[in-house]
Amino acid sequence: MADAKRIDGKAFAEGLRERVGAEVARIKSESDVTPGLAVVLVGEDPASSVYVRNKAKQTEEAGMKSIEHRMPMETNEADLLALIGELNGDASINGILVQLPLPDQIDEQKVLAAIDVEKDVDGFHVENVGRLWTGGDALVPCTPFGCILMLKEELGDLSGQRAVIVGRSNIVGKPMAALLLAESCTVSICHSRTHDLEERCREADILVAAVGRPEMIRGDWVKPGAVVIDVGINRIDAPEKGEGKTRLVGDVAYDEALQVAGAITPVPGGVGPMTIACLLRNTVVAACRQNGLNDPAL
Repeated sequence: MADAKRIDGKAFAEGLRERVGAEVARIKSESDVTPGLAVVLVGEDPASSVYVRNKAKQTEEAGMKSIEHRMPMETNEADLLALIGELNGDASINGILVQLPLPDQIDEQKVLAAIDVEKDVDGFHVENVGRLWTGGDALVPCTPFGCILMLKEELGDLSGQRAVIVGRSNIVGKPMAALLLAESCTVSICHSRTHDLEERCREADILVAAVGRPEMIRGDWVKPGAVVIDVGINRIDAPEKGEGKTRLVGDVAYDEALQVAGAITPVPGGVGPMTIACLLRNTVVAACRQNGLNDPAL
C-alpha cells in the first residue's frame, strides 16, 4: 500500500488567511469597519509569548487591528476582569482572546465567562458552547473548526462517516464532536480510559487524536484508508540530534500510520497553522455580526 497523503495544514492555512485578508479589504471598502482583535497575556510563558506574537503579526498582515495587553504574572483576578470589561465596551475591538493557561490565582472559567459572548473568538464562552451544541450561530473553537475545514477539503461530504475522537477536552474533543455531528457523522468520543481503545480507533473512517500523549496511537490502530487528524503536539527527547535536544511529535505514531491511513496531518505542519487562521476568520465573522453586516464567505 502506498504511503498516505500528507495533509498540508500550512498551505491550507495560508489559503484561508488570504481569503480572510480579501474579506477584510472588502469590508473596509464598503464600510468604516476595521476588524479588531485584542489578545491578553498574563505572565511571561515563552511558548505563549511566541504564540501571541505570531497572532499579532498575522492579524496585521490580514489588514486588521491588533492590540496586545501583557500583564505581569502576579496580576490579580479583579484587574484582569476590569481589563476585559474595558475591551467589552470598546466598539473598535471585535474579538477578545485571553491566552491560557492563566496563573493559579485567577479563575479561568470566571474570566472566560466575563468576555462578551459576541467577542468570544476562542469559542469558549458557555453560551457559544450551548449555541454550537444546539445548532445556533456560534463562534466555534479555532482548532476543531480548522480540523473540520481540512476534513471537508479532503473528503467533501462527511455525511455517514464513522468518526472517532480520542480526547474529551472542552477545547478540542467536545467541540470536535459537535461539529462532526452537525456534518451528519456517526461520532464516538474516546479517551485514555476507554476500554478496547485500539478496537474503537480501528472502526474510524475519520480518526481525530487529541489526547495529549506522544505517539500513543499506533499505526495498527488505524483503519486502512482512514483520514487521521493529529491535534497533539508534544515535545520529546531526541538524543539522535545530540545531548539535550528535543523534537515535536503528535499523538499518533506518524511513520507507522503513514503506511496505513489514506490521509494524515503531520506534526508539525498539520493542524497547528490552522488555529491562528481560524482565529482570524472568527474575528472577521464577529466584526460583521457586531456591525450588522452579512457574514463573510469564509
